[in-house]
Amino acid sequence: MSLNHIRPWRNIYRRKSRQIMVGNVPVGGDAPISVQTMTNTLTTDVAATIAQVQAAADAGADIVRISVPDEESSKALKLIVPEVSVPIVADIHFHYKRGIEAAEAGAACLRINPGNIGDEKRVREVIKAARDNNCSIRIGVNAGSLEKHLLDKYAEPCPDAMVESGLDHIKILQDNDFHEFKISCKASDVFMAAAAYQQLAEATDAPIHLGITEAGGLTSGTIKSAIGMGNLLWMGIGDTIRVSLSADPVEEVKVGYEILKSLGLRHRGVNIISCPSCARQGFDVIKTVEALEKRLEHIKTPMSLSIIGCVVNGPGEALMTDVGFTGGGAGSGMVYLAGKQSHKLGNEGMIEHIVEQVQARAAVIEAEAVKDAAE
Repeated sequence: MSLNHIRPWRNIYRRKSRQIMVGNVPVGGDAPISVQTMTNTLTTDVAATIAQVQAAADAGADIVRISVPDEESSKALKLIVPEVSVPIVADIHFHYKRGIEAAEAGAACLRINPGNIGDEKRVREVIKAARDNNCSIRIGVNAGSLEKHLLDKYAEPCPDAMVESGLDHIKILQDNDFHEFKISCKASDVFMAAAAYQQLAEATDAPIHLGITEAGGLTSGTIKSAIGMGNLLWMGIGDTIRVSLSADPVEEVKVGYEILKSLGLRHRGVNIISCPSCARQGFDVIKTVEALEKRLEHIKTPMSLSIIGCVVNGPGEALMTDVGFTGGGAGSGMVYLAGKQSHKLGNEGMIEHIVEQVQARAAVIEAEAVKDAAE
């Protein structure tokens, strides 16, 4: 029995959208909300770009975007695509020929910006290349690069202008009988982005790529993205997400999953529930959690771990987690397994013991999942 069944107040009813494919990853429909990131290496540095893509994939990225600003990057992309394990989206700006080259180089999707890709004739050539190479398209509207005629019409970037831009380009794709597309309407302003996405969600059934663009550094960008995307996801809007941070792409993936996990929309890895600590703590909560986060990064099995410093909330939290440790007195605490009190544990060596318990519980969960699938 799922938590959503017994706790209806946790339900999120996702907007119904068409499903497209980005390589082997379904986007939209009833597919899981996919997590994306983008490389920040020079695309022409093939080895570095491959390494960054793989690091992002290891962290859980379903799709990775790579910028293709020039012909040399198009040639590099052809070398990169066969060496990575996730679909690649080619980021195309200004020159439509880069889109054609990227499709021919094996990109699974082309991100084109309506504000700078060129006239309709050039877009048609990109569409043909995408169709010929089994490549999907993302219409990537951005408040910072809207078409001149829309800026003249609306006087400034605004949700109405962004949505009009997106719908105009949807029409071009549909008029050319191309339907394997998704769309985004990004802005760095949370209010503008949210308003644009809400309008867009009502105006089209295309899969929506969600993001707050240029959100900032790791801390500020995480907060901005969590507020902006979190509210939209809560409303059921969004089929694939990218957290835009001035940080390592792996951090974008981690934050993306944390946003989805917090809403119960996607589950991957260990969800650590921990207290902020206070004078009642029976052990150093902060250092313990920092160590466990690093030690448990490799676990992909969805599960929960509670690390609570004292008995005020510790036992209650532990009853709702797969593994729990609650601080007590005299240098020891209580270990909970599968929501039940199990055994006492001294603070010395607790990290190693908790890691062992988490790994063991993950193995049990995986075995149960395999058995259920077989039945």
